[in-house]
Amino acid sequence: MFLFTKPGRERIDEFLDDASHQQYSYPDIGATKGTDPPAGYLHHDHNRILIGRGSDKWNLAKQAIRDWKMFDLGWAGICWPDTEIEEGRTVAMMASHLGIWSLNACRIVYVIDEPSRFGFTYGTLTDHAEAGEERFMVEKAEETEEIFYDLYSFSRPRQILAVLGYPYARYLQTKFIADSKQSMIRAVKNS
Repeated sequence: MFLFTKPGRERIDEFLDDASHQQYSYPDIGATKGTDPPAGYLHHDHNRILIGRGSDKWNLAKQAIRDWKMFDLGWAGICWPDTEIEEGRTVAMMASHLGIWSLNACRIVYVIDEPSRFGFTYGTLTDHAEAGEERFMVEKAEETEEIFYDLYSFSRPRQILAVLGYPYARYLQTKFIADSKQSMIRAVKNS
């Protein structure tokens, strides 16, 4: 959904209520569990960055995921960052670009909660401008205690504006990846 003014809480809650009844916009639900992306998507992005070391940083990294810190970007954010990380929860990603606001709905597909991996994947719903899935995960290397932020996604344009504005849509995806990594570094370093 594209808007010329920033939506308020009531409008966003209406959007989320409508989105909670929507289906996923792609057939490959849960494909980020594997190592090979599904066919038919223009983009397969896999980014991994060191964000800390040690058990105290591991706890901070997991909390950063729970608090949706990877969306603490200024120009984009999640509605609402107090949403619990659990399968089936619907969220909206809100972004400001080119003087307009966009809301795109996603649903948490699965949660990862293992001794050395923590995170979740969400998938796009039918009103999302793109079709695909994105995994947000932190991982601890047992032998070195290095903590990594791992961001993995596959997508393709779905709505006409995303198709027509493909270069700009791709720019925003790339900007999100870079800014998300920096946000996770800050969340773990500054806590």
